[in-house]
Amino acid sequence: MKRIVIVATAAIMAAGGAGVAVSANAATGPSGAAATKGIDWGKCAVSGPDDPMNNAQCAQVEVPLDHARPGGRKISIAVSRFKHTDDKDYKGVLLVNPGGPGGTGIEYAPALARWMGGVGHADVAAKYDIIGFDPRGVGSSKPALTCDPNFSDPIRPDYVPSSWKEEKAWIAKSKKYAQDCAKKFGWLLPHMRTTDAARDVDAIRAALGQQKISWYGFSYGTYFGATYATLFPKRVQHMVLDGNVNPKTVWYDAQLEQDKAFEHNIKAWWAWAAKYDSVYHLGKSEKAVEAKYYAVRAAAKKTPIAGKIGPDELDDIVLSAGYNTGYYIPFAEALSAWVNNEDASGLLGWLSAGGDDNSFAVYNAVQAADARWPRNWSKWHRDAEKLYKQGYRFNTWSNVWFNAPVAFWPFKGGPEFRLQGSRSLPGMLLVQSTQDAATPVAGGLEMHKVFPSSRLVFEVGGKTHANTLNGNACLDDKVAAYLDTGALPAGHRGPDAYCKAVPALNDPDPTAMTAKAARAAAGKDLPVGRP
Repeated sequence: MKRIVIVATAAIMAAGGAGVAVSANAATGPSGAAATKGIDWGKCAVSGPDDPMNNAQCAQVEVPLDHARPGGRKISIAVSRFKHTDDKDYKGVLLVNPGGPGGTGIEYAPALARWMGGVGHADVAAKYDIIGFDPRGVGSSKPALTCDPNFSDPIRPDYVPSSWKEEKAWIAKSKKYAQDCAKKFGWLLPHMRTTDAARDVDAIRAALGQQKISWYGFSYGTYFGATYATLFPKRVQHMVLDGNVNPKTVWYDAQLEQDKAFEHNIKAWWAWAAKYDSVYHLGKSEKAVEAKYYAVRAAAKKTPIAGKIGPDELDDIVLSAGYNTGYYIPFAEALSAWVNNEDASGLLGWLSAGGDDNSFAVYNAVQAADARWPRNWSKWHRDAEKLYKQGYRFNTWSNVWFNAPVAFWPFKGGPEFRLQGSRSLPGMLLVQSTQDAATPVAGGLEMHKVFPSSRLVFEVGGKTHANTLNGNACLDDKVAAYLDTGALPAGHRGPDAYCKAVPALNDPDPTAMTAKAARAAAGKDLPVGRP
C-alpha cells in the first residue's frame, strides 16, 4: 500500500525536521507498564523566528528496542509538546500521528493547534497538551532508519515495464534496497511492527505522567491508534481516526484496493480539467485529457522533461491530485504550461530532489514486519498485470515498486495483529471520506465493525484523503465537540452521521480561486504528511 502521506517525488512537502533537546528516561517494568522518571523538556531546533516550533518543547524518550526485554538495548523516540493554555478545563494529552508508516510527527504539536484554530476551534485545542512524536526509526528519533539515500533519485526506470528486461531492472533495484536495509539495520527491522510503536506510545504516556491519552490519527495513524486501543483499552480517553485503514487488507491487499480507488480519483481530476478546458487546453473530455497525459508521459520516457522528469517522476507529482483536490488547480496549471508552452517550471517546482529515504525505509520496514507478504514474485506480477489490463493503469505498477522491497525482506513478517474492540474502550470517532483513494471507504466500515463503541461519520462525495481540519465545518464541528465533551452521534449499524463534501473544496473553480489559494488549500506549506 502506498505510503498514506502524499509525497511529490508519496506526500508533498519537504520535511521540516524539528530537532530534539534533552533526553528523558522511561523504563519498562516486567508487567509491561512504563515506569517514568519524567521528561526533561527543552527547546526545539528551529529554522527561524517564524518557526512554529519556537512555541513548542522537545525531548527524547528512551524505550526498549524489544519491549519483551526491557533491560536490553534502548532506542529513543523524539517527542514535542505544545502546552495547553486553558488551565480551568485542562483535558490531558492529545497525541497526533500523521500517517505513513514513516510520517514524521514532531511538528504536529503546534500544527494541530494551528489547524484547529483555523477551523474555529482554538478553544478546544487550548484544553490539551498536544504531543507530536516521530515513531521509532523516523526523523529525529534515534536511530533514524535509512537504507539507500539515492534510491529514489531521478530519473528512475519506468514504473510500467514494457518488457521483462525492464521489470527485472526494478526487481533488482528493489532486492538491493532490501539487502541494504538488512545490512545497515538488520538489528532494528524485526522490531518495527506497529505493535512495537504502540508500546512506545504507552511509554510516552507513562513518561508524561498521564493515566490516559487522547489520540488524533490520520490515515495509517488510524491503524496505529486502533492498535494502541486494542493493546491498552483502559488507557484511552478520546480517539479520532480520520481516513481509516481497512483491518482486513493489512497490507498486501490494501495496495490492490488503492490501485482501483486512485484510478477513479485521477480520472476525476482529468474530468475536472476537461470541464475547464477553456483555462487549461488539455482536452474537452476526460478521455481526451487522459490521452494527453499518457502522451506526455510516453514522451518523457524518451526525453525527460527539462532533463529531470521522466515518466515516474511525472506520475509521482500528479498522484497527489488523487489524494487531495487542493492540487487540482496547481497541477493542471503546471501540466498545461508544459503541454501548451513547453514551460517546465511548474512541474519542476513540484519535483523533489529524490524523495525521503527515511520515510520510505520506515514504510517498508513497518509493513514488512506487520504482515505476511507474498514472497513469490509471480504473484506480484500476475496481480499487477490483471489490474492493469482491467483498466487500473495509473497507480498499479508504481504501487508495486513502492512496496516491492518487502518481497525480498530479510525475514518473513507477521502474523497480522488482530484489532479488537473492548468493553472497557470508550467511544471513538471515525471519519471517512467516501471517495478517499489512499484509504478506500470500506476501511471506515470495517473499522467501525471492529470497534462497536465507535461512531462513524461519512463525508459524502469527499475525494480528499483524511479530510478533517480542512474546512468542512460539519466534520470539524463534530471532531471538536467530541474532543471537548465526548459527544458522539447516535449509533447505527452503518455510518452514524453524514456530512456533505464542500463543493468549493471538492470541485474547485479555477476562475474563482487563485493558484496561491489553491496551494494553501492543498497544504503546500504544511509539514510532511498533512493529508
